[in-house]
Amino acid sequence: MEGRIPLIGENFPEIEVKTTHGVKKLPDDYKGKWFVLFSHPADFTPVCTTEFVAFQKRYDEFRKLNCELIGLSIDQVFSHIKWVEWIKEKLGVEIEFPVIADDLGTVSQKLGLIHSAKGTNTVRAVFIVDPNGIVRAILYYPQELGRNIDEIVRMVKGLQTSDANGVAIPANWPNNELIGDKVIIPPAADVKTAQERPKQYECYDWWFCYKKL
Repeated sequence: MEGRIPLIGENFPEIEVKTTHGVKKLPDDYKGKWFVLFSHPADFTPVCTTEFVAFQKRYDEFRKLNCELIGLSIDQVFSHIKWVEWIKEKLGVEIEFPVIADDLGTVSQKLGLIHSAKGTNTVRAVFIVDPNGIVRAILYYPQELGRNIDEIVRMVKGLQTSDANGVAIPANWPNNELIGDKVIIPPAADVKTAQERPKQYECYDWWFCYKKL
């Protein structure tokens, strides 16, 4: 899909990138794994530093979900390396995931990470990509608002649960206000199935049925 950013349900574009862990090919180098690519406005900035620490603190959770992390900004690779060193030295946190150096801005342009009304730095974007290289979710945050990393973990868990069980995931899952950690059965597509649903599952109505996994 040339000329615009990839959308949910489309293939993540094939890009060769420079990272703090060497050259990588996206999405091919992550085939068979989920990955979260997230952009940050700039190295050596306070909000971005808190985000990198937060992502690293949850890196084991992501890896348990067969999901890798990849950072990105338009800084050069030596800036990334120095910033990662600073985080380890000053904050005692070692950043273990690669960070893309998009100093020419080509990756950011392709993924729609630069929003001109917010300046020339990348906004805080998140792309969640599945093991087949399909974009499953996209988030955009402004520069002044740091991300909730627990929500990104929840999104990966929810997408995997949906894929594995053919179900939908309610708001605030697994702590939904109506059905707790239960999941939603896809709505019936015909009269017979609609009539059977309340006999098979817990339901508020034939179109709103749910179950415990």
